[in-house]
Amino acid sequence: MKIWVDADACPNEIKDILYRAAERKQLPLTLVANHSLTLPPSKVISAVRVSGGFDVADNYIVKHLQQDDLVVTADIPLAAEVIAKNAHAINPRGELYTKENIRERLASGILWKRCAVPDKHREDRRRWKYCVDACWI
Repeated sequence: MKIWVDADACPNEIKDILYRAAERKQLPLTLVANHSLTLPPSKVISAVRVSGGFDVADNYIVKHLQQDDLVVTADIPLAAEVIAKNAHAINPRGELYTKENIRERLASGILWKRCAVPDKHREDRRRWKYCVDACWI
């Protein structure tokens, strides 16, 4: 299992949680963004810088992910592509996208990014940490 992060709009606190979890579980974590990222020193954490442009980071993630990988994204169309490849997607609020709920979200036109900063929402942060640990068991 590998963890991919759609990092352009992912809150720093979520990235910090992911860094600690990746180190603790020794799982590969790759952040994909169209700008430079500062990463902690690690053998399991890496970043890929893609060119700017519409969906370039999303397309990179979809091209490289494998079945059962986990993708962190607030982008619902990206989450739908991830699920179609039999991988897992979770948003930065800790909500897991599933085959059942992704169709509903796409159909209802909810296409905006819901990337709330979790320290303003203690319950979101708690749900996020629980979902990350549950996915890595």
